[in-house]
Amino acid sequence: MLHLRVHPENPQPRLISQAVERIRAGDVVVYPTDAAYAIGCQIGNKSAMERIAQIRGLDSKHQYAIICADLSDIATYAKVDNAMYRLLKSNTPAITTFILPATSEVPRRLMHPKKKTIGLRIPSNPICQMLLQELGEPLLTSTLILPQQQDPLDDPFEIELQLGKRIDVLIDGGLGTLATTSIVDLSKDHPEIIRRGAGDVSAFE
Repeated sequence: MLHLRVHPENPQPRLISQAVERIRAGDVVVYPTDAAYAIGCQIGNKSAMERIAQIRGLDSKHQYAIICADLSDIATYAKVDNAMYRLLKSNTPAITTFILPATSEVPRRLMHPKKKTIGLRIPSNPICQMLLQELGEPLLTSTLILPQQQDPLDDPFEIELQLGKRIDVLIDGGLGTLATTSIVDLSKDHPEIIRRGAGDVSAFE
């Protein structure tokens, strides 16, 4: 496992480039966000996604999310009208995952099997932002919560201890938080708050 110790406020471009190379090669990466640590891979990499599902103990019904640097890629992955785009623009970046109708560009295995939706998140964390901008595409992402545990892993030392042989890259931005994202479903006629987490959802009430 490649352990990259990255400055949380001023990420070193050389280290981020190393992580991006490994992601493009099909590796599974653990990285910090503005909520808890997350585990991710390239959107189209089926084998890496299956490894993430095994690590997290997820079944085929799990609603995956993609994490993006900004809204520039949103039309590729989600069906949004002008009003919804303006709503998202005024409420991102945020510690919130938005559930949106998926486009045909989204692999079926990433969609909710019945609703055909996808989760989308835009973070403010400097490491995460630089990683996504350098990669030039969104990442498939999932909060790093292990089976039978309630809280996400927030300590890079503990992450390496428990997952060092099961992940390929650990981007260590120091101690994380136990915060979870808020979840807002925008796939229906009216916004529905699915989970109240660290993100401000007052605009959707």
